[in-house]
Amino acid sequence: MLHSLHLPVVSSYSSDKSSNPPSFSSSQNPPLYLKFKTSHRENLRYLRAIGVIDPSTKPHKLPSPEVVSQILSTIDFFKLKGLTDGDFSRLAYLCPQFFSINFDPSEVEPVFDFLITDLHASVEERRGLIIGCPQMLSSNVEYCLKPTLDYLTKLGVKKLNVPSTLNARLLNTRVERLRETLRFLGSIGLNRREAAEFCARMPAIFGYNIEHHLKIKFEFLAVEMERSLEELKEFPQYFGFSLGKRIAPRHWHLKQRNVRIKLNKMLLWSDNRFYTKWK
Repeated sequence: MLHSLHLPVVSSYSSDKSSNPPSFSSSQNPPLYLKFKTSHRENLRYLRAIGVIDPSTKPHKLPSPEVVSQILSTIDFFKLKGLTDGDFSRLAYLCPQFFSINFDPSEVEPVFDFLITDLHASVEERRGLIIGCPQMLSSNVEYCLKPTLDYLTKLGVKKLNVPSTLNARLLNTRVERLRETLRFLGSIGLNRREAAEFCARMPAIFGYNIEHHLKIKFEFLAVEMERSLEELKEFPQYFGFSLGKRIAPRHWHLKQRNVRIKLNKMLLWSDNRFYTKWK
């Protein structure tokens, strides 16, 4: 393990045969337990530094040498897959089970195979997707990841290998959850083709809660703003804006001035440009 961490072997023994032997032993080699204790201390320091162990952990709650050895093996495994020291604090926070004595790295090997073979993601892309959604590593490839990738691809969602939090979470979403969004779009008047195109242009829509997000915004659009479905189809990004902070305030501002503009101008413009234009 010390080799993998590039830590020096700590020893008080000098290779200079002319020097006096260390006082604690008359043999040429120092007691092995001193090396062991020192290496364990260095390993703990390393794990603290990369965020796997909380620096405030009390000494009696620190992991045993056996557990530390297992954690270091896991870290070596993930490094071979492209992760870096800076990634482990997030990984440990969201998926602490990966740093337990019971974790077997072979359990997540199929996910990396999926990212390589099915998604055609590069090393850096794989790293970005894993850090974007570490929970993906616990997903079943055959029952979750592959069906989801196939479903999204058929809808027309592209570049899912691009390392973004959105793509990572999309890939880790069950197909049935994706279908719920399609059913909602059908319920407001879009046909299957239109709904697919809508999602391909605005894949973030899959991450929004239907009852507390999509329905409320659509009702505001149709009833309060008196906007048509055609306008929404032209600008699906409407669902990505905050109702309370962006949509409603700007709508009321324009209504008071008897002004009606396209949704994209109403929402995409910066506050300075918008309120300067429509004083």
